[in-house]
Amino acid sequence: MREIQANQISETVARLAIEANHFLGDDVVAALQQARATEESPAARDVLDQLLKNVEIAKQGTFPLCQDTGVAVIVVELGQEVHIVGGNLNDAIHAGVKKGYTDGYLRKSMVAQPFSDRKNTKDNTPAMIHTDVVPGDKLKITIMPKGGGCENMSALAMLTPSAGRKGVIDFIVNTIDKAGSNPCPPTIVGVGVGGSSDQAMWLAKKSLLRPLGSPNPDSENAALEKELLEKINNLGIGPMGLGGRTTSLAVHVLTTPCHIASMPVGVNVQCHSARYKEAVL
Repeated sequence: MREIQANQISETVARLAIEANHFLGDDVVAALQQARATEESPAARDVLDQLLKNVEIAKQGTFPLCQDTGVAVIVVELGQEVHIVGGNLNDAIHAGVKKGYTDGYLRKSMVAQPFSDRKNTKDNTPAMIHTDVVPGDKLKITIMPKGGGCENMSALAMLTPSAGRKGVIDFIVNTIDKAGSNPCPPTIVGVGVGGSSDQAMWLAKKSLLRPLGSPNPDSENAALEKELLEKINNLGIGPMGLGGRTTSLAVHVLTTPCHIASMPVGVNVQCHSARYKEAVL
């Protein structure tokens, strides 16, 4: 059994929160550069130029990549041989989010009561925590700040099996078409198919953590991703909704078995500021 101090977790989460909001991953930057090189629309190229310039400005560490520094989505892979001491895991994560968003002067966007008073919690807590217990004695923490504009475009369909592959494609493409410019394209589209309603939505969000440009290990899912991306980019929405061929940089699909009478399809949309950072303790 390996012990990890709760305060070490808090410090790590705080650091990751600040880094994620100022440094865009190399995979996303490369995808934006590739889109700029192939985009046909002058207006779209201009937007992509501005997005790439924004990346360089944010690297200075003063201004975050986006003013919406998001809900702090925390993905934890907890080794079954790890013992947290000096506090509990969730409290340590919440403390880290509070410290990171306060010390980093990041916008606090969480309200305590969703449908009435809506008072800001003033420290961006609570975080949205997803924990998987895995083999080993390590603790992997990933933070994914998720902006409201793109998260609002999430959608769930409880399709029947008769809808088939075409039904899945139609739902996803129509979801992005209806979203238009709201999620600040170019986007990354996360898709989860199967499981239950809640699992499909989680798979859609989890798929966004796969680095851009890395192949889907499942050939059937890879083919679906390719077809979806082509259809989405043929919608003509383009960067920031100003037209062009780059509505999305990628589509990522995760699937899991489901009930014989069901075919849940979840869509989680990520804006061009696809921020995440991870650390292993």
